Amino acid sequence: MKPSKHHLLHLLNQQVRTLNKQVNEKLKDHELYFSQWSILYCLFKNGPMTQTAIWQYLNVEAPTVTRTITRLEQNGWVLREPGPDKRERIIKITEASQAKVEQLVEVIRTYEENLIGLTEQEEEQLRLLLNKLGLKERKNNYEEHTKSDLD
Repeated sequence: MKPSKHHLLHLLNQQVRTLNKQVNEKLKDHELYFSQWSILYCLFKNGPMTQTAIWQYLNVEAPTVTRTITRLEQNGWVLREPGPDKRERIIKITEASQAKVEQLVEVIRTYEENLIGLTEQEEEQLRLLLNKLGLKERKNNYEEHTKSDLD
């Protein structure tokens, strides 16, 4: 039986859930969950960010990010500092946890290589395909937004 294109999103979702579960098992040793790691990695990659920039970058609802940051802050992973605007908060990795985050980046990279087991060429192809996903929708949203700004 030929695979149906209609099941592609389901397959992708199931694979992501499986990978997240496996990464959660790895992160358990560090008392972290994948959702927390996503924020830590975002800050590691981009440096200090506002909460708004984090939830927009991760494409996650603001209250979810706020709760996750609160847990990370309570556990000493991040700090919230006042931003230029009184309502704005800048989130950054604490000095005490910076080395742990750097170590975790390497742990996760190694785990990815062992877990996924793709060749370099397959990994590059996957990156291209993943980046292509949703590109049409993002372009349409951008064009609609730009058009409404011009009206």
